[in-house]
Amino acid sequence: MSKIARERRPRQLQRLARHGSAGHYDLVRHLEMIETIIDRMANNSFLLKGWSVTLAAGLFALAANDTEPLLAAIAILPGLAFWGLDAYYLRQERLYRRLYEATRESRLATGRVEPYSLATDQFVPSVPNWFRTLWAKPVAALHGTIALAIVTVIGFLLTFGS
Repeated sequence: MSKIARERRPRQLQRLARHGSAGHYDLVRHLEMIETIIDRMANNSFLLKGWSVTLAAGLFALAANDTEPLLAAIAILPGLAFWGLDAYYLRQERLYRRLYEATRESRLATGRVEPYSLATDQFVPSVPNWFRTLWAKPVAALHGTIALAIVTVIGFLLTFGS
């Protein structure tokens, strides 16, 4: 690893690397692998939110142009699908954050950790399930607002449409 890359590591990771064993297992590399997965999950969640807003806005525009409540009602299906997927990615991200902390803490406390493990099964009981994650603030705030807007547009089109 280059000197510049080493300097950019967080101080905690540098400390772990200095106190690591002379064996083949590299704790810093393991933590970086988990960080990459966490970043991917967060990015997927962000992209889903963007697609959800874009698709809902496009279907609203079509529904308003044709004054067709059915087009607005169709927006509910992808809206609910994106809501569910966003909750799934947030839950996975939380599971991997727990794995990251456990990997870091077990190395600091005991000096032993399962090398390069990415299994999150042991953290499932400590992380809210998918249904509860649906109602987490970062997920429900956006997708609940979109669902409310869809219902409002449907009601408006049924009341004032042609």
